[in-house]
Amino acid sequence: MTKTRNLAFGMAGLLLLLTAACAGESGASDTPARAETSASAGPGPSKVLFLGDSVAAGEALPLAAAFKASGVGFTSIASDGGGNVVGPASDRRWKELPGQITSARPTVVIYQLTTYDWGSRQEQRAAYDRLLTTVAGAGAKLIFVTSPPIKPGDFYKPHMADLNRAPGVARQVAAGSAGKATFLDAGAVWGDTYQRVKDGVADRSADGIHTCPQGAARFANWLLKELAKLYPGFTPAPPQSWANTGWSADKRFKGC
Repeated sequence: MTKTRNLAFGMAGLLLLLTAACAGESGASDTPARAETSASAGPGPSKVLFLGDSVAAGEALPLAAAFKASGVGFTSIASDGGGNVVGPASDRRWKELPGQITSARPTVVIYQLTTYDWGSRQEQRAAYDRLLTTVAGAGAKLIFVTSPPIKPGDFYKPHMADLNRAPGVARQVAAGSAGKATFLDAGAVWGDTYQRVKDGVADRSADGIHTCPQGAARFANWLLKELAKLYPGFTPAPPQSWANTGWSADKRFKGC
């Protein structure tokens, strides 16, 4: 009983924080440095496919609830320990990814850059170009989204130069895509450095990598608002309709 009351209290606080955060983020995400967008992509997405690593898999929980409340189909194939299109195990990933994209029949594919997007500039560029070609071939639009900044341990420290370079490479691919891709900088949500607590509540996991329910919900709300800018016919459901639907109790949220 105590656990249930605590969860309810936490989600009530989350709704308040979301309201405040949305007001603060709306202006920041409009700046040219934060987003590279094409002209209107159409009346609205009918189905969204979400790609990424375990960070994205956590964010997919509120995204699924938010898109459902907004009347949009949503599928996540974000995966633990990978999900990347360049870097370790990406060759194995590419054996199944085209079929996954085609079979999902998405109108929008969102790729959140992963913590495994390791490689040279040329390797990253080739992979992001390949992803764009694959998504466009499936008749969908591609959206690159930056991942939350991390607090790297020994595992990630040797690869930080690659991870810091990746957003710029993805931005270039989107800019040269003739409207087939968009680049969104989620810095309006996360800031430029890892921040464990926001507004007195755990926003990111203590592991320095993943998100907590509050952070995942803030990201979901921001992303839907960005989609509304790209698709004038799309109206996101208000956070009150999806923030307290049970996803925050998922065991994936650790270190919160």
